[in-house]
Amino acid sequence: MRTWFITGASRGFGALITEKALAKGDNVVATARNPKSVTERFGDHPNLLAVALDVNDETQAHDAAKAAIARFGRIDVLVNNAGFGLLGAIEEASAEEVEAIYRTNVFGLLSVTRATLPHMRRQRSGHILNFSSIGGYRSSAGFGVYCSAKFAVEGLTEALADELAPLGIFATAIEPGYFRTDFLEGNSLSVSPVEIADYAQTAGVVREKAKHISRNQPGNPQKLADVLIDFVDMENPPVRLPLGSDTVAAIEAKIASDTALLERVRAISVSTDFDKTEAA
Repeated sequence: MRTWFITGASRGFGALITEKALAKGDNVVATARNPKSVTERFGDHPNLLAVALDVNDETQAHDAAKAAIARFGRIDVLVNNAGFGLLGAIEEASAEEVEAIYRTNVFGLLSVTRATLPHMRRQRSGHILNFSSIGGYRSSAGFGVYCSAKFAVEGLTEALADELAPLGIFATAIEPGYFRTDFLEGNSLSVSPVEIADYAQTAGVVREKAKHISRNQPGNPQKLADVLIDFVDMENPPVRLPLGSDTVAAIEAKIASDTALLERVRAISVSTDFDKTEAA
């Protein structure tokens, strides 16, 4: 029996993972800004602890982790799922919009991770699942600010994987593509109200496509949740887990593009080293 600590557990991927972990017989600490939304969805379950948590409040994150330990004695899997997106060209995004994205998607993730890691270190085991995105592997017009935050999540996860490996703790960046959740709806996606005509053919096109993609995404969120429930049983899990055929295709395209780039600039790239005959 594992104990899961899940942020943003009242809806979307967080709710699905909560549901499936409970069905498996695991314990779940399901956090949300309003814990009542969790209990209304899942009822009074003996293996469920609904906890109030605004990931932007580090004190609240530590309190939630302490409540988890008090109830279940340990935290085996941390799912950093809470977050939201921002649609708009980089120049269209205000400073306040950018700060809000980073405050939740990066600083909030860090706060919860710092709150739970002491308990995982003490037990010398655990697995951190940081929700990234295909946007954490490659960026694109219209989602630049959001992707930059997910790039940060990827970098943090890679470092965590290295730092925690000797302690028996794993860290993995979860990279979903387009899944049929409410991500492109108002609850999960902020759309910059500023529209600059010069970006009509780039970010503007993405704004329009988002309206038609919503609720027609190729990914099945139920299958993603099933994969993650089984994934934590994997021996030596990878630092990245791409999910969705669109994610696989995008990663393959990015690798091919980067390979071609290196071939194009290789001579320039290596020319900046000291020559073997030069004094250091």
